[in-house]
Amino acid sequence: MTDQIGAPGLGISRRDFVAATAGVGTAAIAGCTAPDGGESVTDTTTAAKQSGLPTTSPPEVVDATEQGNQVTLKSVPAVHDVHPLDSMGGPVKLPRVWAFATEDGDPSVPGPIVRTEEGQDIEVTLDNTDGKRPHTLHFHGSQTAWEDDGVPTTTGIRVGPGEKHTYTIPANVPGTHLYHCHYQTQRHIDMGMYGIFRIDPKGYEPADKEYFMTVKDWDSRLNRSMAGEDVDYSPRTRNPDVFTVNGKSAPRTLHPEDGSPVIVEQGDTVRLHLVNGGYMNHPLHIHNHRFRMVEKDGGQIPAAAQHTMDITDMAPAERHTIEFQADADPGIYLMHCHKVNHVMNGTFYPGGMLSGVVYKDAMDSDIFGKLMDFAGYDA
Repeated sequence: MTDQIGAPGLGISRRDFVAATAGVGTAAIAGCTAPDGGESVTDTTTAAKQSGLPTTSPPEVVDATEQGNQVTLKSVPAVHDVHPLDSMGGPVKLPRVWAFATEDGDPSVPGPIVRTEEGQDIEVTLDNTDGKRPHTLHFHGSQTAWEDDGVPTTTGIRVGPGEKHTYTIPANVPGTHLYHCHYQTQRHIDMGMYGIFRIDPKGYEPADKEYFMTVKDWDSRLNRSMAGEDVDYSPRTRNPDVFTVNGKSAPRTLHPEDGSPVIVEQGDTVRLHLVNGGYMNHPLHIHNHRFRMVEKDGGQIPAAAQHTMDITDMAPAERHTIEFQADADPGIYLMHCHKVNHVMNGTFYPGGMLSGVVYKDAMDSDIFGKLMDFAGYDA
């Protein structure tokens, strides 16, 4: 278990979080409701127990340099609780995903965040020995050898059930990138086979707070059909009904361990690595903070070309790294897609693709305690 609270990256410690929330008597309230009502977006079956599959965990950050620049990823069928409670339009569940996991790690959606340094090429082994269908791995950003591109149609390489294959991925394009399965891509990404690949440039200096966030839209009919439900699905008629930040929908996004709140302290420089893992554009907006985009798709943006803004529109597979100063009145500020119907759980608003910038000084407030109740956090 990591000692960090909040979104994956460099946040505050669990001890600091508990100290900051000591005055808030939060508890997991399975039946709490927000001021407005709404309908549940998915069936409330106990899919994990019925299927015998594991439930996903939050994505971990894997430092490849600490393990000899060798990483193993495998695909694990799992149940994905997007938001497990009936608060704020829940529960929201994907009863079947194909989650990535490391050799010793838990399955997660998104998959593990693979991090390395410029010049530290890595070997990534796709372990499909326990799999039931072919997969591949494709890494955006890095310039690889032809056979390591991960596209079975053009390389002739696919990793079938019972097989392993090792890809050599050069760390030659610094920045934030994306990896995903490129076999039957229209289905396998939507089943959860995607993650972040980060190459720190030489001499990289982390910010005071640094977080990774992947947004994604889902049509739950695919996941439900793969779990055996009698539903019709076609990628040609894809109609997303679930919207997530790091695999969770609000209010679960604000859960300090299972979700991805952006926890800051007054005066921090905050760096967010944003990735769009979905099939739609998502204009991401942060309340009360103006930020600069410093990287796009791994490309460094010269200082002369940077400007402050409060919304950045991300196309599918785009990566934006943004920076801002935590200089607002300490409080709780939303971060969300500004396609407002993406900020919903079924017919309930707010929900969906929404998280928040949370100041440590605001964590002992009553309103933060109520948010933690909705998110299901038990202090």
